[in-house]
Amino acid sequence: MELTYYWYPKCSTCRKAKKWLDDNGISYKDIHIVENPPSRSTLEDLYKNSGLELKKFFNTSGQRYRDLGLKDKLKDMSDTELLDLLASDGMLIKRPLTTDGKKVTLGFKEEDFKESWT
Repeated sequence: MELTYYWYPKCSTCRKAKKWLDDNGISYKDIHIVENPPSRSTLEDLYKNSGLELKKFFNTSGQRYRDLGLKDKLKDMSDTELLDLLASDGMLIKRPLTTDGKKVTLGFKEEDFKESWT
């Protein structure tokens, strides 16, 4: 199983997750989330497979999220609008985003990675 690992190299959480994957001998293809963000259709598939709320895919601590005032806007947006917004800017996506095509993890919690990827 090869994972796809969307990350931002300057993000310390992303670097911790990458080290965890390396330390556990898990192969992955890393993709710079800002230079090559997942497409809208990829995001829609990930969302459907994840079982998570679409709002969980947003990087709520990011500058871009705050600049756009999304905290108050998200609750009134449809899934279509939310997916369009996520696809428009890799900095809006919670990272790292890790997937094997079926399962999805957002962010890095060691327990979640152990459960999902080992």
